[in-house]
Amino acid sequence: LLGGEVYHYSTKLMMKEPLIGGRQEWHQDYGYWYQNGLLFPDALSVFVAIDRCNKANGCLQVLPGSHKVGRIEHKSVAGQTGADLERVEHLKKVFPLTYMEMEPGDALFFHSNVLHASDANNSSNRRWALIMAYNRKSNNPLESLAPPFPRYTPLEKVPNSAILDCTNLTDFSGKEFLDPTADKTVKADTSNRSEQATKA
Repeated sequence: LLGGEVYHYSTKLMMKEPLIGGRQEWHQDYGYWYQNGLLFPDALSVFVAIDRCNKANGCLQVLPGSHKVGRIEHKSVAGQTGADLERVEHLKKVFPLTYMEMEPGDALFFHSNVLHASDANNSSNRRWALIMAYNRKSNNPLESLAPPFPRYTPLEKVPNSAILDCTNLTDFSGKEFLDPTADKTVKADTSNRSEQATKA
């Protein structure tokens, strides 16, 4: 899909719990990743529904074709890093707003410049989704801007049986998890961090 060798860039579990899962403002993934050293938008995301996703529980909203406008300036929007809302409103007149209602196991592949958002989960059903991102090998991020995201690491194909053969279920040595305080595109709330450390 990206026209060349890719590598795993990131994975995150989006957990919108019933009645409390928050809104995600309009943004492009490249709006963040540009700040993390990607010179080109040669990356994509794969949104995999774990639960049913519908309007009531805050399904993904996209503007199909919006990747053609290029990277839009991102700034602080409602406490998040989001796309310039004035521009988004104009683009909604050109690109049809589409609610991506999905069943568990459905997957949506989308370009890093596609504008997308989601509403709060106001339903009694949770809305969990797994989002994997892939970057082209030729788009290796600038080393000085990449952390905490990875630079190119080749993907190694293993047989399907590797999942069943795995015996390491609890040792996470050598596996890094993103610390939101290390990501310059996220404003992490660390107000309770020292309090929690004291209690632990």
